[in-house]
Amino acid sequence: MSTQIFVNLPVKNLNQSIEFFTQLGFEFNSQFTDETSTCMIVSENIFVMLLTHDKFKTFTPKEICDATKSTEVLVCLSSDSREQVDEIVRKAVAAGGTTYNEPQDHGFMYGHGFADLDSHIWEIIYMEPSAISQG
Repeated sequence: MSTQIFVNLPVKNLNQSIEFFTQLGFEFNSQFTDETSTCMIVSENIFVMLLTHDKFKTFTPKEICDATKSTEVLVCLSSDSREQVDEIVRKAVAAGGTTYNEPQDHGFMYGHGFADLDSHIWEIIYMEPSAISQG
């Protein structure tokens, strides 16, 4: 069995977050969805658990970071093209998210990102296949 990753993020309004990420094209696993959490499917082995603040607090003794003031994690996803990077960011902004910087073009790698409704930062990158094979 391949290793899977489950990124857990606290959200203020679960229904609004589900709607936001649905507009970006993500789907959810209904087996792991209730009024306190949902499992967003990123890929076969990558999932994001969106948890209400009360639910999130059951997993940690620490305070929840205020993502509007501090950054605890950057979630970075790869894409298939530069155009897909721009399209995902465009959809995020149209759904109520914001951008936090300008697109970054490093020649071999292109990226841009958005902050979701809870100010979690999502970076979307495209890397030229030739850059990956060269190591």
